[in-house]
Amino acid sequence: MSSFTNKIDFAVFFTVNKANPNGDPLNGNRPREDFEGYGELSDVCIKRKIRNRLQDMGEEIFVQSNDRANDGFKSLKERSDSIREKNENEETLAKKSCEKWIDVRSFGQVFAFKGDKLSVGVRGPVSVQTAVSVEPIEITTMQITKSVNSESKEGKASDTMGSKNRVEFGLYVIKGSINHQLAEKTGFSDEDAEKIKNALLTLFENDASSARPDGSMEVRRLYWWKHNSENGQYSSAKVQRTLNIKKKDSVEVARKFEDYEITTVDLDNLKPEVIEP
Repeated sequence: MSSFTNKIDFAVFFTVNKANPNGDPLNGNRPREDFEGYGELSDVCIKRKIRNRLQDMGEEIFVQSNDRANDGFKSLKERSDSIREKNENEETLAKKSCEKWIDVRSFGQVFAFKGDKLSVGVRGPVSVQTAVSVEPIEITTMQITKSVNSESKEGKASDTMGSKNRVEFGLYVIKGSINHQLAEKTGFSDEDAEKIKNALLTLFENDASSARPDGSMEVRRLYWWKHNSENGQYSSAKVQRTLNIKKKDSVEVARKFEDYEITTVDLDNLKPEVIEP
């Protein structure tokens, strides 16, 4: 496996059409939004989707969701124990974990389980920010009827009321970066970076649910900045500020990706690769 050469920054634009991209369980499962009404997807949610896509590509994943576990282990501890040896030190365990699981060498991982004397923390090179919509979102609540009782109760009607929440339309952006120094420590390579790129481009494949029907969430554009040096010519914040997003003058209410204009300000010796799936 090759090494990781130069720092990378990226931005992913995706649309949400009549779907709930990331419900908040503490708020009636309403789509997440900040205090100003902008929609959000947590970084944890995004990493889960990246892991799922990498798993679909045949990569070995440490943090597997229960419904997608494919190695016979029922917990993270069992999975971690499968590669441990007696009297193993922290450095050896971290190295073996990074070599085996792409999500560990990408995102990092804390190995600290009940009853273990050994506690290991791995910092990963791939960082992902919370995704935020470019405009405040409109959330619609739909009343639904459940026609079957969960439990058999005499005299209770089978029809019960409920609700579903959805975003009518939203354009969101995910921003992130890949750090060279941390990549050297975990063994993250240029090949791994390409796998992360492909996962981002296909983020919502095999991700359908009743809240996110197939086709309701779609990646529309990826910006991929590969710097000319290990530590990068510019900070990630400066690179991300080169993105300009605005609604077209002729559009009153945006309902599709084409209602926006997205442009970049080129920095000296750093231009993004722009990919539209």
